[in-house]
Amino acid sequence: MARSRSVVVPRTGDPSVLTVDTVEVGEPGPGQLLVRLAAAGVNFIDVYQRQGIYPRPVPFVLGLEGAGVVEAVGAEVSGVGVGDRVAWSFSPGSMSELVLVPAADAVPVPEAVPLETAAASMLQGLTAHYLVRSTHEVRPGQTILVHAAAGGVGQLLVQLGKLLGARVVATAGGPDKCSLAAGLGADTVIDYRAVDDLAGAIRAATDGQGVDVAYDGVGKDTFEASLASLRRRGLLALYGAASGPVPPLDLQRLNAAGSVFVTRPSLPHHLATREELLWRSGELFDWIGQGQLTVAEPTRFGFDEAGAAYAALEGRRTTGKVLLVP
Repeated sequence: MARSRSVVVPRTGDPSVLTVDTVEVGEPGPGQLLVRLAAAGVNFIDVYQRQGIYPRPVPFVLGLEGAGVVEAVGAEVSGVGVGDRVAWSFSPGSMSELVLVPAADAVPVPEAVPLETAAASMLQGLTAHYLVRSTHEVRPGQTILVHAAAGGVGQLLVQLGKLLGARVVATAGGPDKCSLAAGLGADTVIDYRAVDDLAGAIRAATDGQGVDVAYDGVGKDTFEASLASLRRRGLLALYGAASGPVPPLDLQRLNAAGSVFVTRPSLPHHLATREELLWRSGELFDWIGQGQLTVAEPTRFGFDEAGAAYAALEGRRTTGKVLLVP
């Protein structure tokens, strides 16, 4: 049985509770891979688990997302061998030098995609993929709205919107983040801190027509503006609630707004089969490997800096992805 340095939550609390301990990692069982970690993604779902909002028995090894190289293969696994590069998005205990990953959850990483880039793009990249390919299939000539365009998912949505031929209206907070969104190709960037009427500014940017789809991962602070920004029969895709949950909605308002639609999608429902996972990750990595989609340079922290990494994430002092590296 191998021993592995790991980021551990010994009790619920703030980032200061995190420790780095050596834990035992068993040999891979049937359907499992033993992977040496290159990098693990830092995500808000980890925060909710550490705080006890999403309860897990303590102590536990933190992390769900990562990438690395296969060191051993369990029984009943085919198509994956020792030395293969893989990434995953929902494997508990990922912040460990050695990780046991279900083979069904691991996807191949092409040589053209660095492992750290793969780790930085699984949850956020697959989220952006299902939003533009499934929740609302973006097509040439459409206009899309991307809130928090300087964030991890937002940066990808801006680029994918342009790649798929849409006009992109983006919002961000402050000159630096607005400049970043513009540099990624957004046609119009609105500093939400500098306008009193965000929906009015968005409608003005679309000559009063509104947007075909609003991608909103912010939630409470932007929901009303998103709803008011839709064109007739437009769609509001509320895929997150970074500013807090949206209050209950009177469905009659959707009629009054122009027979518009609201949906609350989530990633697990868009990875329902192995085939769907491979399609989404394969297309995502093809875009990255071919230079059509740029994943922002991640902010890296070592395992010993895990507390600082989560403090930065929770304090919204980062742009793009945060990674922990062993």
